[in-house]
Amino acid sequence: MSLIFFFTVQFKKLLTPGKIGQTLCLGNLTDKPTYEYLRSISPDLKIVKGRFDADATSLPLAQTVTHGSLKIGFLEGFSMVAPMEMDLMLAEANKMDVDVLCWGGTHRFDAFEYENKFFVNPGSATGAFSTGWTAEGEDVVPSFCLMDVSADCPVSPEEFGNGG
Repeated sequence: MSLIFFFTVQFKKLLTPGKIGQTLCLGNLTDKPTYEYLRSISPDLKIVKGRFDADATSLPLAQTVTHGSLKIGFLEGFSMVAPMEMDLMLAEANKMDVDVLCWGGTHRFDAFEYENKFFVNPGSATGAFSTGWTAEGEDVVPSFCLMDVSADCPVSPEEFGNGG
């Protein structure tokens, strides 16, 4: 089933064409209808390979985009040595030479600053099944992240999920 069928009405109101300048997809974009939907929201769609994108052999494992002097790196978490180990995540951000590192794979939203770098995990737009990243009995809540990035200003992440 496509990602687009799982988006709530609230999400779809935010994801209207012309409102978003660039979309970063952190992998596991496993079907063409979802790709086309994301492309319709923002023609500037950047995608990295996720662990379930087996047929997408041309996708890179990581990418970097620049907005003003702000560099944003993004990747799917399976390609990191130890996601959620802050020093290793800092090393990854330094290796990519980025100010902001976005990573996926945990299916839960997280955002924090560490050693003058900003780290964002948008979660899972569908609330897809996840093993190992949630506490026993905890549900995965659909979420994604909109980042308002203006030239040289700090990033302001907003979580949308769980009715927020």
